[in-house]
Amino acid sequence: MERVEAALQKAREQRLSTLRSTPVDAAPSPVVCDTTWASLPLRSVDPKLITRNRIVTLTRSDPAYASFDMLRTRLQMKLRENRWTTVAITSPTAGCGKTVVGLNLAFSLAKQKECRTVLIDLDLRRPQVANLLGQKSAPAMEVFLKGQVAPEALFARFGENLAIAANSRPVRFSSELLQSQGVATLLKELKRKLDPHVMIFDLPPMLSSDDVMAFLPNVDCTILVAAAEATTLREADICERDLAEKTNVLGIVLNKCRYTPDKYGY
Repeated sequence: MERVEAALQKAREQRLSTLRSTPVDAAPSPVVCDTTWASLPLRSVDPKLITRNRIVTLTRSDPAYASFDMLRTRLQMKLRENRWTTVAITSPTAGCGKTVVGLNLAFSLAKQKECRTVLIDLDLRRPQVANLLGQKSAPAMEVFLKGQVAPEALFARFGENLAIAANSRPVRFSSELLQSQGVATLLKELKRKLDPHVMIFDLPPMLSSDDVMAFLPNVDCTILVAAAEATTLREADICERDLAEKTNVLGIVLNKCRYTPDKYGY
């Protein structure tokens, strides 16, 4: 076990060394970014619907929002420390709540006016972002990933500094599409046009397909969402090891936990 942990730590250090030695691309033109961002259609959400769907960081009417704010702060510290911008969110199995976690994290980041945030639904087999937000006319992610529409045609703004790309329908043969060179090129173009500080990718569960492993080369780091009383230690351990071999693992979020410590009067 010690040899495995040592190997994983060595792999993390090698990736970090490579990232820090890689020259930083020239900053995109602020005029292009601001113009493209301002052209994105502005959408609203039904407060009752998102409350029912457990998106608590938009209205902050539920005290659970504080947990996501803490996650936001820790994430931002790591991103700034390592000059990262892209983070994937996944889970071992379906039903862990990774999409709910991703949306809450995105809306929490959007509370900070200087942080321009993008969330993209890449759970191509079972997309849920549009349903949770009540968006019935979301574009099809497949046409974007195949380069058939401009990147900005996929997004809608929710407030001044959060843009979300939902998905209206599942995609067949999704892993082949996600690992194509064309997708990597499209993501670079998307970053150039929108210039986000944080890009969140909602990926499918790891143990249900190879989609996550196919897409990991496109992200700087990952968050693994586990469900209390559902995810087993073995499942979490397998997923964390596989992720650590391909990217940087920021940690595991324990979701659906019914027990919270009553401390500090909060």
